[in-house]
Amino acid sequence: MKEFILLLAEIINTLHDLIFAISNRAGWNLTDKDLHLWVFGIVGILAFIVVNVVFKYLAQFSITAISFIYTFTVLVVIVFAIEIQQKLTGRGNMEFHDAVISLWGFILFFAGYLAIKGIFNLMKKLFYKKKH
Repeated sequence: MKEFILLLAEIINTLHDLIFAISNRAGWNLTDKDLHLWVFGIVGILAFIVVNVVFKYLAQFSITAISFIYTFTVLVVIVFAIEIQQKLTGRGNMEFHDAVISLWGFILFFAGYLAIKGIFNLMKKLFYKKKH
């Protein structure tokens, strides 16, 4: 995950530098805030297009998969926000391993949820077959 985050940061920084260079050549004199608008606008819309295609595909099979991806994404943001907050306030240690373990906790509980859901669905199918 660390490598993935570093790769994303490198992509964003490269796009930032590219747009900055283009804007300077064009004489636009964009501020850092302007660059953020363009960089995250471009990255955001590209991410939206990819996510939209993937979610439309997954929706054919399972809304649970979409819910998992969304929840996991929100938890990644929350976990890293908490780790950064711990570093800033000195209340706890900011460690990447803590973030990974936190996300594994969700995956573990989600696997339990899927197991329970699977058992209930199996029981429902067995019970429904016996009645008819």
